[in-house]
Amino acid sequence: MESTILSLLRQSIKSASMANLGMPFIVLLIMSMLIVPLPSLALDMLFTVNILVGLIIIMVSVNVSKPLEFSSFPSILLLATMLRLSLNVASTRVVLVNGHQGPGAAGNVIESFGEFVIGGNYVVGFIIFVILMIINFIVVTKGAGRVSEVIARFTLDALPGKQMAIDADLNAGVIDQEAAKRRRDEVSQESDFFGSMDGASKFVRGDAIAGILILLINIIGGLAIGISQHNLSFAQAGEIYVLLTIGDGLVAQIPSLLLSLSTAIIVTRVTTSESTSAQAGNQLASPAALSIASAILIFLGCIPGMPHFIFLSMGVVLALISYSLDKSQKDAAVKEAGLQEIAPEEDKNAEPDELDWSHIEPVDQVGLEIGYGLIPLIDQESGGTLLSRVRGIRKKLSSEIGFLVNPIRIRDNLEIGPNDYNIVLNGTIRGQGQVFIGKDLAINPGQITIPLEGEKTVEPAFGLDAFWIDRTHSDFAKTAGYTVVDPATAIATHMNSILKNNADQLLGHNETQQLLDLVSERSPKLIEDLVPGKLSVSTVTQVLKNLLQEGVSIRDNRSIFDSLLSESGKTKDPVELTSLIRPHLGRSIVQGIVSVGENLPIITLEQGLEQLLNNTLQENSKSRDAFLEPKLIDALIDAIASEKYGVEEQGQPAVLVVSPTIRPWLSRITRQRLGNLSVLAYTEIPEDQEIKVVGKVGIQTNQAHGVAA
Repeated sequence: MESTILSLLRQSIKSASMANLGMPFIVLLIMSMLIVPLPSLALDMLFTVNILVGLIIIMVSVNVSKPLEFSSFPSILLLATMLRLSLNVASTRVVLVNGHQGPGAAGNVIESFGEFVIGGNYVVGFIIFVILMIINFIVVTKGAGRVSEVIARFTLDALPGKQMAIDADLNAGVIDQEAAKRRRDEVSQESDFFGSMDGASKFVRGDAIAGILILLINIIGGLAIGISQHNLSFAQAGEIYVLLTIGDGLVAQIPSLLLSLSTAIIVTRVTTSESTSAQAGNQLASPAALSIASAILIFLGCIPGMPHFIFLSMGVVLALISYSLDKSQKDAAVKEAGLQEIAPEEDKNAEPDELDWSHIEPVDQVGLEIGYGLIPLIDQESGGTLLSRVRGIRKKLSSEIGFLVNPIRIRDNLEIGPNDYNIVLNGTIRGQGQVFIGKDLAINPGQITIPLEGEKTVEPAFGLDAFWIDRTHSDFAKTAGYTVVDPATAIATHMNSILKNNADQLLGHNETQQLLDLVSERSPKLIEDLVPGKLSVSTVTQVLKNLLQEGVSIRDNRSIFDSLLSESGKTKDPVELTSLIRPHLGRSIVQGIVSVGENLPIITLEQGLEQLLNNTLQENSKSRDAFLEPKLIDALIDAIASEKYGVEEQGQPAVLVVSPTIRPWLSRITRQRLGNLSVLAYTEIPEDQEIKVVGKVGIQTNQAHGVAA
């Protein structure tokens, strides 16, 4: 049993580093000084260590560039304060027990401070001690405590705004997830640090009060012990005990003042990339300010009765320093300008760096390029709302299509016009437009004939007629029936349309794997049986892309994966799998077109045309991409377009319903030429869904007989 305990103890000591053992050792030392009497030699060493700790702490405080670089300061401040107070207790014990033996009874450090600093005069020492206490308690400690309290409150109040700013930068693509996590940690640490500093400043304040009380207790206790127990006269007891007490107080008060100064420096500094000394030096080194101060000193030195030598000599020295600083700053500016002029020539002759993979920048999946004239739209301080609009688009689109859209990166592009913008998808421009800051876009819904004063244009998202108008005319345009939007909303609407119509290009292997992992948390057996047992991730990805390409949301991903599992035994082809699982999603597909309880308006094909397309497709199943003559395809598309536009003019959605055999092919060719036409199979309409035939597509007989492989 003992061997086991010893082995465990050895392992724990071996695994613990010196840094880990430092704090426990200091705590044990503090507790020991409070209980165990210490010899005078140990007191001398500990008083020296106490002064050394104070000097180290203030030097670190001066040289940090931001407070969080010294994040352990509150804990160190607590331990340093307790170390000083425990030394006070230990020295008080020695002074009261051995003080009658003379000034050297409490050690050389206390004796030296008593003799050298205050000249052996305890009245002078008491006055100096009181002055130090006033400086420490009333000036430094009180000010540092107030600053700590204000900073802690302001930091906590600003925490939500900082978190929102990080989220905005993340959604805009300015930073990535790792940088956002790092900035969130910094914000959290900052609030914790200043909250701790608010409490730690109370340690310093309590330390100053404790120093005053300990001084009074030691003087009164020393006089009582010296007179009553050691038969000393009042004068002898006062000379010995007051001198020792004042020396002890000064030895302890100097580290206390250093700790108070360190606290004040930490909480009053403004965060920059420079240390406090460098920051103050750079800002105080103003030739103009030094020149004015020099002139004032020289003027005072010329006044009769003034100390001429001191004022004039200091004024001349200050003038020389001002001249030297001014000359060095001008030389630095000239040198920098010269380097900027020479740099292009040096670049021409310089050998290029070795090319590696870091020189190849990754392509952003979604991006927005804006001209320099549109930069105010993303400046939130000046009222720009584009970032919030883009963030709203990403959130809304992710909810609609069923997976998380990657961050949208916004950047300026000097190669385009100042008021132009490009919507970039996977490195290629998929949409362009032009907006004007200070104006509104008045969009004509289609039936308004009242003209507006402004620049005529076309709304980029839906191709509607519109006008760029002054904001003073916005109320009139709204009254006339126009839809009025600001430039940021116009860009956001255009981007939403582009991304929604190209949702399949936003889904990749990683996004599919994340969806699988998400469903696996709720239905682990389903994903385990599906991937990779039945289908590969790439096949599942292609099926999901096919659904998105046809405007079907993949929000109900569990049902999609469940349907894929049940149909995967029939085929592994993504196109066929898409057709097989669509009937399982029929209800969600239909509800994406009409609301619950509404009739579904449908367009059908004439029976002869549909039979002809079915037969032709079955005969040419291996070449389904082109089994009709181009003229017949054009005639078919024109007939479908005619019915589609007629239905849309009535304010109803256009839905073409055909047989399952020809639905994939017909959906592909209509999507390429007509855009937003929903093509459904009969099997995809739920049995309880009410339908209403609003159109029928047919072509001339002589064209129908032109079918050819």
